[in-house]
Amino acid sequence: MKILIDTNVVIDALTSREPFNKSAEKLFIMSANNIVDMYITASSAADIYYLVRKYLHNTESSKQIMKKLYSLIGILEVREEDCIEALESKITDYEDAVLEKVARRSGMEYIITRNQKDFESGITKVILPDDFIKIIETEE
Repeated sequence: MKILIDTNVVIDALTSREPFNKSAEKLFIMSANNIVDMYITASSAADIYYLVRKYLHNTESSKQIMKKLYSLIGILEVREEDCIEALESKITDYEDAVLEKVARRSGMEYIITRNQKDFESGITKVILPDDFIKIIETEE
């Protein structure tokens, strides 16, 4: 199953942000165990690095964390057409509109986020981390 992880969920796991870190960490375990194919967008990668570095106050540690992250997940290209089409999206938050366009173009089955409301006008299925985990655990 191919899933796109929103920045907030990745940050929850990488910074152990309570109370959201437990489910975010479970998603990474699922990816490590090849239960799901997990992705972020290239634009999210830059945002994640910035936030991790700000949290850790250490460039080298941040780079090491990003290398580990990249070993567990794929990075999806953000294309020009994604950015242009996002301008016409019914999703009002531009960053989320771009994410949804990339997800749809790349054949993602779900976008995993804590901000479901922001994606209501999109086409790709959007789900909370805990709800997605329940689906996967039910299938096993």
